Amino acid sequence: MSNFPSLEDQLDLITKGTAEIIPLEALKERITKSIASGKPMRIKAGFDPTAPDLHLGHTVLIRKLRHFQQLGHTVIFLIGDSTALIGDPTGRNVTRKPLTPEQIAANAETYKEQVFKILDREKTEVRNNSEWLDKLSYYDMVKLMAQFTVSQMLEREDFHKRFQAEQPIALHELIYPIAQGYDSVALECDVELGGTDQKFNLMRGRDLQKHFGQPQQSILMVPILEGLDGVQKMSKSLNNAIGVHDAPSDMYGKLMSISDELMWKYWTLLTDLRQSEIVQMQADVMSGTLHPMQAKKNLAHAITSDFHSREEADGAAINWAKQFQQGETASDLEQVEIAYDSIAGQAEGTGNSLRLGKLLVQARLVASGSEATRKIAEGAVRIDNEVRKDASFSVETLPATLTLRLGKKAKVVVIS
Repeated sequence: MSNFPSLEDQLDLITKGTAEIIPLEALKERITKSIASGKPMRIKAGFDPTAPDLHLGHTVLIRKLRHFQQLGHTVIFLIGDSTALIGDPTGRNVTRKPLTPEQIAANAETYKEQVFKILDREKTEVRNNSEWLDKLSYYDMVKLMAQFTVSQMLEREDFHKRFQAEQPIALHELIYPIAQGYDSVALECDVELGGTDQKFNLMRGRDLQKHFGQPQQSILMVPILEGLDGVQKMSKSLNNAIGVHDAPSDMYGKLMSISDELMWKYWTLLTDLRQSEIVQMQADVMSGTLHPMQAKKNLAHAITSDFHSREEADGAAINWAKQFQQGETASDLEQVEIAYDSIAGQAEGTGNSLRLGKLLVQARLVASGSEATRKIAEGAVRIDNEVRKDASFSVETLPATLTLRLGKKAKVVVIS
């Protein structure tokens, strides 16, 4: 008798935080067949080791692999050491700078170290696509490329935009989705995971499996995770990322800086909590039985514990509280009193509306309104430790006391 959970239980965890499954009915059939036969599905996610460090945005896929692993399926962490020589053109308007085999090998080793903070090392199949791609002959590659047309490749949004803008598209870039697609053939995958920006590449795996007479894999796509600014994709180059190797205090502090709205997406994509539990937590916040600050503290602690330890997360929480909460409205912070009329906003239906830029100027945290506007847009301003990027906000009653922070500078403001 199969030890797999029921179809409903598996779908509850598998579909959590997913953006799209193609085709969903085929995945249901695969799960049902797996339960009946007692044979686990083969689940793959590929990662090109183009940089030495992963950030939390990368771990969304790894965590989804873990969900399949928890359900008893075989997960394959695929290192794209051969495809990394090409460079994934997804989201690129220029050809990637090639890496050397030595750089790729070094990066791959750091990836292995980092992913096993989430995956079970003993239950994970680690593969390199050089195992099969490097063995393809010239004749084999010609046959693979013959399955696709140039017009098909130009349907890809990245290539189409570059073609229309008369920007160069190197021939080797056209090979990338074909090589990734062949990975699914070599591994006989039942399911391949990827971000929503990977849809074109993922579909090529289905095409090639059909050509080779294999059952076509289902595709599960996860959303792109926004970084600390809540706007752009998490990226170290945009300075909005939380690194897997960040120190516990840094990781905890960065997580506490995200907006309340983004917090729920992080709960969904970066934790193992069931969606029903997250929905209940949101309801508790709405009803007032759970303060959003506590929900965020719980999130920061859970994620920091995952990548470090519970003890280190406890220490990070204590350090954060000492730095940002304990004594923050005490005599060690300068207190300023500001007249409501001097910072009043004009928004309707928001109670006592205040202009954040004027408040920063009046509190003498910035020298001008233009500097205030810039700092607000950068997400550098916090009110009671919540990042505020809106031009105006409201307070229920006057006088109101709040802690206004700009970077390391902070003041207690009394508005009357």
